[in-house]
Amino acid sequence: MLDISPRFVEGSEPLYLQLYRYFCTEIQGRRLISGTRLPSVRALSGFLQVSKTTVESAYHQLMAEGYIESWERSGFYVVDVDWDGPVPVPVSTGKGQQPSKTAHVQTPAPTSLPVPVQYDFHQARVDAEHFPFERWRKYTNQCMQEENKHVLYYGDGQGEPQLREELARYLGRARGVQATPEQIVIGAGTQVMISLLMILFGIRGQAVAMEEPGYHGVRAVFSHLGYDVRPIKLEEDGIDVEALSESGAQLVYITPSHQDPSGIVMPYAKRLKLLHWANQTGSYIMEDDYDGEFRYHGKPIPSLQGLDTQGRVIYLGTFSKALLPSIRMSYMVLPQALLAVYQEKLADFDQSASRIHQETLALFMKNGDWERHIRKMRTLYRKKHGVLLQCLQEHFGTYIRIKGQDAGLSVTVEVESKSTPQQLTQIAAASGVRVYPTAHKWVHPQENGLPAFQFGFGGQTIEEIEGGIRLLKRAWEPYLQVERENKNPIQGIG
Repeated sequence: MLDISPRFVEGSEPLYLQLYRYFCTEIQGRRLISGTRLPSVRALSGFLQVSKTTVESAYHQLMAEGYIESWERSGFYVVDVDWDGPVPVPVSTGKGQQPSKTAHVQTPAPTSLPVPVQYDFHQARVDAEHFPFERWRKYTNQCMQEENKHVLYYGDGQGEPQLREELARYLGRARGVQATPEQIVIGAGTQVMISLLMILFGIRGQAVAMEEPGYHGVRAVFSHLGYDVRPIKLEEDGIDVEALSESGAQLVYITPSHQDPSGIVMPYAKRLKLLHWANQTGSYIMEDDYDGEFRYHGKPIPSLQGLDTQGRVIYLGTFSKALLPSIRMSYMVLPQALLAVYQEKLADFDQSASRIHQETLALFMKNGDWERHIRKMRTLYRKKHGVLLQCLQEHFGTYIRIKGQDAGLSVTVEVESKSTPQQLTQIAAASGVRVYPTAHKWVHPQENGLPAFQFGFGGQTIEEIEGGIRLLKRAWEPYLQVERENKNPIQGIG
């Protein structure tokens, strides 16, 4: 018997819903991993001293929402729910009522064994096949010569000076960022950079605003460090600055060049309005330019930081999208006023990114390989991006709405369906296609909103993109709503 001990609360809601919510929480928290066999109805009802009907009702609801499946003559098992982050458990609608909008949609009969993943549309995967292995190996070997053995020891806390020099030159030329090498801090990932910033500001409980919806990985850092996260709704051109002003927050995290997950590109006028708010209130803007190199129509959007004349913008970037996530290297550019605070408060912090990778990357940039690689990958991703859009339009037409095209490594797709995101995710998985809903990127999910998914194209070949969308169409077709009249199938934002 698994360690199952939910506490039933008298008079709050039906027991089967309490048991259902318990299993949802355990599965989403990865405490019940994929493939775990659940107790039989008889065993669990006896253990918990509840009726078999209570357990059966809970299991049926879990099956309807795609958390578990029934294997013939074997029992109930946790399905593969490895989407990008947890999906909130539906809130109670009152005593005796069913969870919202699930009972009327039937998921396909589960197969006897989990289906292998043939196509994976993860939004953050990159094309590793075109990574410049030979050049990277050459520069790593150069760093590891005996005369360079100093790289085997602790280095500058802000990162390797040579890399910061190369990065400052590149950011000024390619992204319009105003930076000196002294203002740059190198670290092992964006979450590490955000953690350092929060330590820098140092007041537990203070408010930090971010876009709604927005990047859940950074929101988790804010929450764990004790910050009061205040979600700010999006307008058609980006974050609502008036709502931001009313929130009382003096820190805000944004992704203006390719909003995650909507894909909105913040226009010049909105950027000036946001900077005016920061200047008037003495606030700081954390600008995460996580995939600014990849824009497929027109030139890359210049940074917000490049427009800042008062030192109110902290610029954040990463090498995970253009190189490889496993290199684990990100950076931030601090305003001069904050640089002094950083050097005072965090002087004892060692650098978190590998010195060997930093020295390798410095040589890679110094010899022109970085910008050659960016140009090559931009061309490759532009082609994949076009194929994905064409396939989505050809196979789904007016059953979907596409947002956030023309930039980045993913597009967001809203699906005309009465099924929940969890159900559509499971339906896709049963056909061998892995898709990723965006529901977990909301603090307060939209009521009656369409199921939305981020479709990444970076890590798949063109043939895989075509095959995956074709297979997904067959899997989802029975669950698509009747198309709405006069609806444009592709509505790009930005």
